[in-house]
Amino acid sequence: MLNFISVKRIGILFHPKVERAEAFAHKIESYLKAKGIGCWLHSSWDESGAQRQLDQTDLVVSVGGDGTILRVSRIIYPRQIPIVGVNFGRLGFLAELEAGDALEKLSNIIDGEGWYDDRSMLEAILNSDKHFHALNDVVLGRGRNLRLINVEVNIDGNAFTTYRADAVIISTSTGSTGYMMAANGPVIYPGSKDMIMKAVCPHLSMDKAMIIASVAEIKFKVKTNHEAILSMDGQVEVILKNEDEVIVSVSPYVARFVRLRPRSTFYATLVTKLKEKTI
Repeated sequence: MLNFISVKRIGILFHPKVERAEAFAHKIESYLKAKGIGCWLHSSWDESGAQRQLDQTDLVVSVGGDGTILRVSRIIYPRQIPIVGVNFGRLGFLAELEAGDALEKLSNIIDGEGWYDDRSMLEAILNSDKHFHALNDVVLGRGRNLRLINVEVNIDGNAFTTYRADAVIISTSTGSTGYMMAANGPVIYPGSKDMIMKAVCPHLSMDKAMIIASVAEIKFKVKTNHEAILSMDGQVEVILKNEDEVIVSVSPYVARFVRLRPRSTFYATLVTKLKEKTI
């Protein structure tokens, strides 16, 4: 059972470019108001505006696809407000509810049914002073020029290797079903706190994925004479220059999801979602 004492205020964040998602978000808003529950509604693309609504919010409903959930997780990460996702995307690895029964199941969650699924996040520190967080992955990659970048890698103070590649992905277990899987990396059970590191299209450098302990710190130094990019979840991008340093580690914060499905359904869900994608 969830440890809600009572749900007094629910936030609804929706994908503003998906009309069905926005319409359904308003439907949830009307449903909650009819039940006497306070709520607010906001576009997930306006992160600063949504953050101003978070005080005294007990639960956040994400209406969209997995990309919307990634945005929502970054909006609320310092507060660890529970998230429940309603899927209006293609795969919906992270979403718990489908539109057809979302209102009924949301009512069950408000009544205390379900369990918490805490997912590790990553923290990326650029040049010691700019901090970013990501739920899926942090990527150091080439920019607009179709040229490889060199990335020196140091793990816990020890030199590891230098990648010459299109990109280097550092992924959480959650992100292992995203870009990491597309790059032929491993899929890791979502409860794992370990990180995965893999180069994309490496040239004469290590091509195997590395599983790295959750307590480790990975330092990257970019060697490039052209534009490179630091990307968080494929949604936040920062230009990198030659000699820039990025330190990646497991974040002290987690993304907390509310689940109704049994804990054991991850593998079956993974196979089902992948079959749906290939049809």
